[in-house]
Amino acid sequence: METVRPLNAAERTARARATGGQPITDFDQRIPYDAYVRTDVLHSLQRTVTDDPGEMSFLMITQVMELYFKLIAFELRGAQELLRADRVWEATSPLSRTALHLEGLNGSWRGLRWMTPADFNRFRDQLGEASGLQSGMYRQVEFLLGLKNPALLRPFKSRSAELRKAFDGPSVWDDTIAALARRGHDLPEELLVRDFSIEHEPHEAVERAWVEVYRDTSPGNDLRQLGEALTDVAEAFGEWRRQHVAAVRRSMGHKPGSGGSNGLAWLERSMARVVFPELWSARTHM
Repeated sequence: METVRPLNAAERTARARATGGQPITDFDQRIPYDAYVRTDVLHSLQRTVTDDPGEMSFLMITQVMELYFKLIAFELRGAQELLRADRVWEATSPLSRTALHLEGLNGSWRGLRWMTPADFNRFRDQLGEASGLQSGMYRQVEFLLGLKNPALLRPFKSRSAELRKAFDGPSVWDDTIAALARRGHDLPEELLVRDFSIEHEPHEAVERAWVEVYRDTSPGNDLRQLGEALTDVAEAFGEWRRQHVAAVRRSMGHKPGSGGSNGLAWLERSMARVVFPELWSARTHM
């Protein structure tokens, strides 16, 4: 792989003076931008299976979403590392970035608003059993957020140790609960030492802890800032699910899904599973 030669501030200034502020257009080897972004690889991945022009939108936007899933999973794992080190204030930064990345992800749906059932039907059959439900990177995001269903691991049983690790390990919410306990909030041991592959059940002790956290409105309350960063993530993720349902309703109605689900009804049921539940229920008591 061709690498990009580092260029410090003094070199950049010297180059700008040498060119009179004009951009450099002559390169002895590969264009540095292409070498860094790997544009040759990125632009070779759009391989449609039909001649329908609408399929290119569907395929490319799906690939963009996959890249966002990877970025979001990266940020959530970074937040977990900081929470485990009790660097709560610092953990709000990757969580804030996660919320912004989710906004970008959600904006991707706008590129598919043109798709009616007739538009989708022109190439849908050629996708075979391929379905968004089979996205391993999206499942990582769900598992890291605490949404865990063992049935959703079955398509990936032959690969993805990282996905299994995310399923078996603590979620961001589990690490948040552990951080609350280290700060002196009275939480039962059963919440801290348990089988993390089983989805967290809401607990009134966690709810009470968040009520206490939010009572302290001082600027230095890092747990309150953490709560707000997590709220932003949960809201943006909820918007992703809502827009997913809307896109499916618009493009295929109540037709069965390609991956074997009952499509729209399955997605609507999944929306009932709340991310960071006690963070929401605690607000009733604040």
